[in-house]
Amino acid sequence: MRGKVALQQHACPTCHRIAGVVGPDAHVGPPLIGLGARAYIAGRLPNTPEHLVRWIRDPKAFKPQTAMPDLDVPLQDARDMAAYLHTPD
Repeated sequence: MRGKVALQQHACPTCHRIAGVVGPDAHVGPPLIGLGARAYIAGRLPNTPEHLVRWIRDPKAFKPQTAMPDLDVPLQDARDMAAYLHTPD
């Protein structure tokens, strides 16, 4: 539940479609539905909760050309978000 709240607080559904999280229908980022079953994050990081936390907190460190902004997500929020996103849909 904390992950869902953190995703909403950081406006993630503004750009991404996320299972169970309501947001606008103007998605510029990839859907995050089924993220836990994917092999990679951003096409380059092995998909683990630890890597997802690092990606959420500093996406440009891993993919400088990404459109994903640095949202200054606190560590605990990023952990909660990663846990939620790795939960099967």
